Amino acid sequence: MGAPLLWLLAAVLLCARAASGTGNNIWTAIDVSSHRTLLTCKLKEAISAPIEGHRWLKGDKVLKEDKSDSLTTEYEVVSDDRSGEYQCIFLPELAGKADVQVKGPPKVYINKKSEYGNEGDSIVLTCKSSSYPSIEQWKWYKENEGEANMILVNDTEGRMSIISTPEKTELHINSADIKEDPGKYICNGTNSEGSDTAVITLKVRSRLAALWPFLGIVAEVLILVIIIFIYERRRRTDDIVEAEPPRDEDGGAAPLKASSAVNEKGSNIRQRNSN
Repeated sequence: MGAPLLWLLAAVLLCARAASGTGNNIWTAIDVSSHRTLLTCKLKEAISAPIEGHRWLKGDKVLKEDKSDSLTTEYEVVSDDRSGEYQCIFLPELAGKADVQVKGPPKVYINKKSEYGNEGDSIVLTCKSSSYPSIEQWKWYKENEGEANMILVNDTEGRMSIISTPEKTELHINSADIKEDPGKYICNGTNSEGSDTAVITLKVRSRLAALWPFLGIVAEVLILVIIIFIYERRRRTDDIVEAEPPRDEDGGAAPLKASSAVNEKGSNIRQRNSN
């Protein structure tokens, strides 16, 4: 019998146990295979009140709920993060409930792959895990290209500190430096079953970065005002030029057409009268 098969058989036998349900009246089992993890809860004996349904939880999250009256309920874990503490509940809750603990290596996860901060601000990088057994040790590293990763510890000056619980770890960076702090940060969580890591990329922007959008708007408004000013000035100049009478060659103002026509008509009349 191969080692993997022995390990699988041992896992199934160890996980099939009585649960800590109400009155210890619930039997639980965990069937682990290479493709699935099947959790089972079964009432050892019928109760006086009828079963109205079943509910499966992981933490505060409802994974499955039905209205079956069966004395047995099952839940198949399809997530990659299989380990953790599950709970099966026979409804109504007074009918019984039990904890089902699935052991496994931790799965470390992050909310965002990239974090942004401004120079001089306080920045917090966070990693979490809901695995079972809980994380026993958290470690933080900063990636150095071409060199060994630098392990991070609480800074004696208080600029960098680490706060950890079995479910979460936080790296606090006070007064972010635009030259020293940007880069990739690695958080590592370890329990008795193994370890896992996650990477967060930190980008630190200049203090003036927040002003660039405002300065861009101001520049656009200023350019628009200048264009309007130039247009209005040229339009007024053209209006003045059109309003001025044309000049003759001697520098005097040329007579208007209407006046010239009247003078010419008067001259013709005087000439006829003289004849």
